[in-house]
Amino acid sequence: MDKEYEAKHHLAEENHCWYKARRDILIKLLEKYPKNSKILDIGCSGGPLISSLNKIGFNNIYGIDISEEAIKICEKRGLRNVLLMRGEKIDFKNEEFDVIIASDILEHVKDENIALKEWRRILRRNGKMIVFVPAFNFLWSSHDEQNHHYRRYSKATLAKSLKEADFSIERASYWNLSLFFPTFLIRMAQKIINPKSRPWIRDSRSRKESGQKNDQLRTLSPLFDNLIFKILKLENWMLKKINFPFGVSVFAVVRK
Repeated sequence: MDKEYEAKHHLAEENHCWYKARRDILIKLLEKYPKNSKILDIGCSGGPLISSLNKIGFNNIYGIDISEEAIKICEKRGLRNVLLMRGEKIDFKNEEFDVIIASDILEHVKDENIALKEWRRILRRNGKMIVFVPAFNFLWSSHDEQNHHYRRYSKATLAKSLKEADFSIERASYWNLSLFFPTFLIRMAQKIINPKSRPWIRDSRSRKESGQKNDQLRTLSPLFDNLIFKILKLENWMLKKINFPFGVSVFAVVRK
């Protein structure tokens, strides 16, 4: 992601409703796993998920990120086993982890198959992986360009990529149903205003022309932020029982 956005991201990731709700669903998906499971958080950023998992008793967590600033933030928080490393070239031995978490990472990798095969390599037999990615190419915007995304996914395309990497899919669903229609309307309005915005724009000039500062990470009033968080937390509870037919993100739980 762009450096300016990264700084904004690190400031928001602890308390913004989106990030809190994402951590909440990840914790719910992990709640049945033994607390001594060896877990790798790929793209750990400043470590808020690792800290949250430590607080509920998970005690064998590793994190990697390509950002030196993210690793520094983790170290300042006293987090151990956090390393500077690329997600598609991981310096761990074969079958080392019980669980891998890759939350909004796969869309950043140009060759997704290389990354998925590498993640499968370090996952133990019958180990689980949880993958979150942004949903639907028609929701593409300058936010994706600023974050250096290569693609968005449907549930079907994510499942196809995971199956091609020889994972067995245990569950797949969309996430963040409530914000889907507001997001859709905003993105369609943006496309009318700026029709040049499109997927797979990779050069810096194009990102600048398409609205480099127009990311969708906004500081909300405490009241509105808390309201959205409660709605998303309710959705997370519902996802324990059902899958959603659409949403702003899509996730899968897979097994090696």
